[in-house]
Amino acid sequence: MYTEERPWGMFENLLEAEYCKVKRITVYPGQRLSYQYHFKRSEVWTIVKGSALITLEGVLTRYKTGDTVIIPAGMKHRIENDTENPVVFVEVQHGEYFGEDDIVRISDDYDRS
Repeated sequence: MYTEERPWGMFENLLEAEYCKVKRITVYPGQRLSYQYHFKRSEVWTIVKGSALITLEGVLTRYKTGDTVIIPAGMKHRIENDTENPVVFVEVQHGEYFGEDDIVRISDDYDRS
């Protein structure tokens, strides 16, 4: 398995295949991912530990352990941990391409483009 640290937390690749990619993602307290979208993949997020705020196309909603979010390609999205404990979710990517360079960032707390 491959693990990568990010400014907001970390992710671990659990499965990388031609047909999908599966990650376990941890968002540290007080952190959030960039507000972004993808051209070549859709994602399904399942919260497996904790509670988080998720923005989909500008609408902010609280999700908790066991909740699932479906994010079609092109949909703007972000997850934010506004709690005092790490949030963990599993991300399943489907589509034609799963590279990290298929991230279009609209806004980012860490000045990444």
